[in-house]
Amino acid sequence: MRPIYAPAMAELERDFTLRKLWAAPEPGAYIRQACGNVRAAVTSTTVGFSRGDFEALPRLEILGCFGPYYELVDLAAAHERGVAVTCTPDATAEPVADLAMGMIVAVMRRLCEADRFVRAGKWPAEMFGSGREVRGKTCGIVGLGRIGREIAKRAEAFGMPICYHGPRLKDGVSYPYFADLESMARDSDVLVVSCRLTPATRNLVDARVLDALGADGFLVNVARGAIVDEQALVAALASRRIAGAALDVFRDEPRVPAALIEMDNVVLAPHMGTSTREIRDGRSRKLLTDLRAFFAGKPLLHQVMQ
Repeated sequence: MRPIYAPAMAELERDFTLRKLWAAPEPGAYIRQACGNVRAAVTSTTVGFSRGDFEALPRLEILGCFGPYYELVDLAAAHERGVAVTCTPDATAEPVADLAMGMIVAVMRRLCEADRFVRAGKWPAEMFGSGREVRGKTCGIVGLGRIGREIAKRAEAFGMPICYHGPRLKDGVSYPYFADLESMARDSDVLVVSCRLTPATRNLVDARVLDALGADGFLVNVARGAIVDEQALVAALASRRIAGAALDVFRDEPRVPAALIEMDNVVLAPHMGTSTREIRDGRSRKLLTDLRAFFAGKPLLHQVMQ
């Protein structure tokens, strides 16, 4: 459906005849003309697989998802058609938390701006502006699940006081809890979004929350783009109602609003929280193991229950 990790692509090309949907000028027409005999498909966590995709491939027998999540796969449609679905479960909390902490430092210390400043040859003629210290700044975490807890550990090591927001108070957690996100934003210097996207969390970080975060506050999002009201975020950044943002996820990936690209006080990344060699090598092994097992008539090791 879309390019995945290059070594995995190379193995797929070696073992199978590939139909590359993303390379077709008109994907719909390409499916009808060239994919009638397709028995297996590979998608990713962010692309998913819709009922229409299943209907377009009448001979499909197995769908492999390159990634641990499959909320964008229509499992009901897969079940109706008898299509096996696999995924690649892995431990992503630590690397996502590493990136979140790096983004906190990058946006507060203005590392990306500083890099551009030096590359542009400006250093000999002028002094670069000051960033903000990380130490002592309050880190408010939206969603204290596995990723949120790992972010908290890293932020604490940097000397940041921690607080958190979620649907309920966590047992055995000593960090201050805020049932109201707007109140937590008001008490935070950095707001880090690490919760799952659900109907309840869609647009959770809206204009009111951003205004509460304030002109000295920073937003970091390593969760899902739709949790943040992107238009409200652009407006808050443009008017300097918040100090800056670091974003690894976007509402309509891989399309990023031009306004965000043009802003100096924004750090942008291409949804790379789990983009480590170690994780991608592991995902490749799991994806290919299941595809090969399926066509050899062997049990699937990572099948999603439908």
